Amino acid sequence: MKGRAVKLREAHKAGSGSPAFCSVAWAPGGQHVVTASAADVAILIHDAAAVSAGGTGARGSGSAAAAATIRLHKDGVTAVALAPGSGGSLASGSIDHSVKFYSFPDGTFQSNVARFTLPIRSLAFNKKGALLAAAGDDDGIKLIATVDNTISKVLKGHKGSVTGLAFDPKNDYLASIDSFGTVIFWDLCLGSEARSLTRVAPTFGSDHSVKNTLCWSPDGHTLAVPGLRNNVVMYDRDTAEEVFTLKGEHEQPICSLCWSPNGRYLATAGLDRQVLVWDVKSRQDIERQKFDERICSMAWKPEDNAIVLIDVMGKFGVWESVVPSTMKSPTEGAPELNLPRVPLFDDEDEEEKPSTSAGFDDEIDESLGDSAPFNHKRSRRKATFDDHMNGDSEEEDMIHEMQSGKRTKGRHKDNKEGARKAMDDSATSGRLVTARMQAAFQPGSTPSHPGKRNFLAYNMLGSITTIENEGHSHVEVDFHDTGRGPRVPSMTDYFGFTMAALNESGSVFANPCKGDNNMSTLMYRPFSSWAGNSEWSMRFEGEEVKSVALGAGWVAAVTSLNFLRIFTEGGLQMHILSVSGPVVTVAGQGDQLAIVTHASDCLPSGDQVLDVKVFNITEGAQSMSGRLVLTPSSQLSWFGFSENGQLSSYDSKGILRVFSGQFGGSWLPVFSQPRQENLKMKATGWWV
Repeated sequence: MKGRAVKLREAHKAGSGSPAFCSVAWAPGGQHVVTASAADVAILIHDAAAVSAGGTGARGSGSAAAAATIRLHKDGVTAVALAPGSGGSLASGSIDHSVKFYSFPDGTFQSNVARFTLPIRSLAFNKKGALLAAAGDDDGIKLIATVDNTISKVLKGHKGSVTGLAFDPKNDYLASIDSFGTVIFWDLCLGSEARSLTRVAPTFGSDHSVKNTLCWSPDGHTLAVPGLRNNVVMYDRDTAEEVFTLKGEHEQPICSLCWSPNGRYLATAGLDRQVLVWDVKSRQDIERQKFDERICSMAWKPEDNAIVLIDVMGKFGVWESVVPSTMKSPTEGAPELNLPRVPLFDDEDEEEKPSTSAGFDDEIDESLGDSAPFNHKRSRRKATFDDHMNGDSEEEDMIHEMQSGKRTKGRHKDNKEGARKAMDDSATSGRLVTARMQAAFQPGSTPSHPGKRNFLAYNMLGSITTIENEGHSHVEVDFHDTGRGPRVPSMTDYFGFTMAALNESGSVFANPCKGDNNMSTLMYRPFSSWAGNSEWSMRFEGEEVKSVALGAGWVAAVTSLNFLRIFTEGGLQMHILSVSGPVVTVAGQGDQLAIVTHASDCLPSGDQVLDVKVFNITEGAQSMSGRLVLTPSSQLSWFGFSENGQLSSYDSKGILRVFSGQFGGSWLPVFSQPRQENLKMKATGWWV
């Protein structure tokens, strides 16, 4: 079948007549269309009614009228994205390496969001519009918290230019694709790579007039990716396994695709200048159009049976009545993902002022509703030492909870009743509905934020801090008491420090390898030999160090293989033990080494199940073993020894506990810390 031919009208002039990548997007509600071209510095906001009626504008007869024009980039615009909800925002990326925000639909400039060192190729907002992903020729995908324009995370894993980004509608994953055809699923809860599919899509090399792209189905079940055989491959959201393929009349690779609002239909554009519309259920193409030039970008109109398209010469138009009237409407039964999605935070958080902290908490902040306008002017924030060391700070609490958000694999049907039941079940917990096993952490360190100093270790003797700059970590070790030794000069480590421990005698034990799962390096430097620059280091193949600790004459590290390695200060390995589960953290003082591990997966209520063991290194004996007590639905925020040697823990609910020999051994709650007060924690003790 073939419907009425689609007429395209000029929106952007092609530079020197050469093809260039052009972008097009429907605004939420479908009242406006946004276009941009890599050969033009202008971003055009069109009235959708005028576009459909074939209106003319300043560019001459047959050209499309623009309701607003933005000319703030210094070079061609390579990507545009619109935040969900009315009164939202427009983001643009350019060859000039910048990402900018504008109010919408008037196009008033709001702020410069981020600078890259190379051109931008792709932008995407998450479902709430609270997180923007930006990527291109640079090494890394930047996740930008729109509440204050800070960079929440940089995701690194691609070897080529990242040309496509798409957030899972359920906010569990970000999918990305590069010019080499590699697709990566990023876990948004952990901020790390979940799965990688190598070279599963076409390779376009240095031709920037076409790019790999991908798109989630509206229900979030599958990810559509252009295949290597001029087809479309569907991948499962949780396993990244191939589910099925769509193979039709495309004679060359597919370079653009978009889903209908209900996910029943998929439109694909290929290098053969064809656009096909598929009935995904029957896996047959039901409509097609042939164009004079390649269609490089498409978008299905929200809640309607129409697609807007733009070609590599900057001409665009609307394909009306895409799906024949004899078939099921493309909007019938469209999923309402806002209803079943269970919030990770209490309703009371919705009334609070949005946090300006840079973290994954911004992406699901319920205070940023779909209908709320966004203010992208950067908020000034004072980062003090107390803020960093606050064990119950809002920022640290949210980050820990985001790390514990658990996916339920294989669940492909969301319903309102299930969501309500989950919220009811979580009423007693006050925070998390479901939880993931919390990741390992280093006691005394603070979450890393780009451009800000991060504390790796701190005690009464001194501190270790680091700040990242252009991929390098500038590390400093400072001693508070200058009479005990010289201030150690700063150093730059090309791998970056992920964790460090500092004991009362001034010895430093660190893991300077960041994110290298094939090899991990440990470095130890005793206080007495700083002047002589003495140290020892050790590397482990196939192991990643998760947490480190120091004691009297020994150093210890727990790795991803659940090995506990104990060394002398000279670097000789004294003991190697297998621990019972994935490590959470480890702490040392004197002869005592305490380790916390997961005893099992989280309970349905969201509770962490943790075990704690204490070893006496000198005697080679285990002095304590049992379950670590936590407040329901909380996570362990800090763990270590007090100054008088009592084992202590602090959870994300603000409860500080110490272990006592009373009643055969029990955890005694010392106090509950109010959120607004400032609790200072340190590696070898605590005080209020």
